[in-house]
Amino acid sequence: MSMISDASPVRVEHHALGLEVSSSAYVLQLDSGRPFARLCTAGGQVYAELFLAPGVNTTHGLDRTARLHPPEVTQEAGSVTLRFQLEGGLWQSKSLVLRCDASGIDSHVEVTGQGTLTDVTLFGGQYSGHLRWGSGYFSSGASFTRMFNPEPYSREHRTVPAAQSSAIDVMGTSLPGKGHWFFTPAPLMYAFRRDAGPAAAALGADQGGAPLPDSAAEPLSAVDGLWLSAGIVAPVDALNFSGFHYDAQEDAFSFRLAYEGQTQVDGTFQTPTLRLAFAEDPYRAIEQHSARHAELGYTRLDRGTPADWWATPIQCGWGAQCAVSRLQGGRAPDHCTQANYDAFLEALTAHELHPGILVLDDKWSLHYGTCEVDRERWPDLEGWIERAHQRGQHVLLWWKAWDAEGLPPEACVLNDLGEPVTTDPTSPAYEAALRLAVRRMLLEYGADGVKVDFSARTPSGPGLKRHGTAWGIHLLHRLLWILHDEAKRCKPDALIMTHTPNPVFADVTDMIRLNDVNTSADVIEQMTHRARVARAALPHHLIDTDNWPMPSLDAWRAYTRLQPELGIPSLYYVTHVDGDGQALTPDDYRLVRETWARHAAGQEQP
Repeated sequence: MSMISDASPVRVEHHALGLEVSSSAYVLQLDSGRPFARLCTAGGQVYAELFLAPGVNTTHGLDRTARLHPPEVTQEAGSVTLRFQLEGGLWQSKSLVLRCDASGIDSHVEVTGQGTLTDVTLFGGQYSGHLRWGSGYFSSGASFTRMFNPEPYSREHRTVPAAQSSAIDVMGTSLPGKGHWFFTPAPLMYAFRRDAGPAAAALGADQGGAPLPDSAAEPLSAVDGLWLSAGIVAPVDALNFSGFHYDAQEDAFSFRLAYEGQTQVDGTFQTPTLRLAFAEDPYRAIEQHSARHAELGYTRLDRGTPADWWATPIQCGWGAQCAVSRLQGGRAPDHCTQANYDAFLEALTAHELHPGILVLDDKWSLHYGTCEVDRERWPDLEGWIERAHQRGQHVLLWWKAWDAEGLPPEACVLNDLGEPVTTDPTSPAYEAALRLAVRRMLLEYGADGVKVDFSARTPSGPGLKRHGTAWGIHLLHRLLWILHDEAKRCKPDALIMTHTPNPVFADVTDMIRLNDVNTSADVIEQMTHRARVARAALPHHLIDTDNWPMPSLDAWRAYTRLQPELGIPSLYYVTHVDGDGQALTPDDYRLVRETWARHAAGQEQP
């Protein structure tokens, strides 16, 4: 047995059957007779057996590995790097690199050659190098039993069994299998725990948050009090995939990046880094994940001092439009009219409610793609906004991301038939059109910012055609960067609101919206969870607590009371809630006034 630099925070011990890398945070054990690395806590609890032959698949076919060489070991100040050379497959050369530092392990794959990427499989892949165990697709071994995904899903489970697959991506809608569009994207990080048994304590409050159960029956608890996190840590221009997938089966797992045949390699390609580390709970793991991005210069989490008016109570007309639709018929967007919004304000004023921010929702515009005002519905939008300014209120205009309504094909992502699918942020024609639309909203109409919606309509799939190379998460960031950049050119204090609580989106958003309430689950639990994810990912960004839809007036009341603890109070209703159609009472208006006063008092504290 031999040891390298015992004084280093990361130690390497060589022995007859392999080697061991250890620090005060973890132990990584390699056996030369098996294509796996066993990952344990510093206390010796096994969490995973990591399969060491990844796959970088292309449109030409499935990648594979026929031989896994023992690692080349190098040591630097504070870290140890293991480089595994792999033979066979589609590439001229392929390597798996594990860089082990004191607190975690960074892994990536390097390939040389040519190809158009489809899926990249990490810690799983096609392999025929140890025929003792046969050949085919091999996965990593899972000693953990539960998996945490920070992206809210329609069933609102905080964790699911480790044998259940999941995804973090930038797509979603209400159709089956796509009901996870609330954050696009959430932090690209999963967390895993070993069951602690029924006697374990529930995950408690963190920085004032309430305990959050996985479901109605199970607490977020882990053996040794630790969770294993696995997150993509990379600059945004390396995120040219649409989804970060966790592919699981009984006692096994691997990760997958979906490039969808949209990224070409000609020369050398390196996958984004997948970092493994341990944390006390999933929210702390998200904090570490974001801090790692900032440490490496991939983001700036501190975005400077927000304008004072950004933190004032929000009134969004969408819930009121839905209530009108319920009472009078028609589609909710049909009720986005100047007359209705005047009536909304009159009702609020009558009850001494004066929101600082007014949001004009869907559909004030004639065409989503151009943001020209619909004069039949809003004959004097400019005057309406100016009168709001005179009252000391600011106005945001709702903006539907990706919708190509009113735009020419050269500004769009096209399908095989040459038909527009979405707008194309890599198209010079669309960039010009979007910048013009922003100037129209903020300078011509006088609005003070934009509420972004439908970012989950990010284009996805093989064969779609665009002008540039950005795809997936990178393409969504490009879209929001153009919007944010032009808004700040127009008005430095313009407010851009998104639902993108991801560290590399810190530069394209000013406020994180918690997004629509899921009426099939407990409102308090789900929104508290979302707020904790957003605060952990972007600790210096403001949070819009949202307020729609609500299953009942009682649920609305309970959530209204909670809002100041989570972020900025947001009011979507004026006279009725649309869930059960009940009318707001004088006590309800008093509740909103008291809630807003409590929020204002909190803002005044140093």
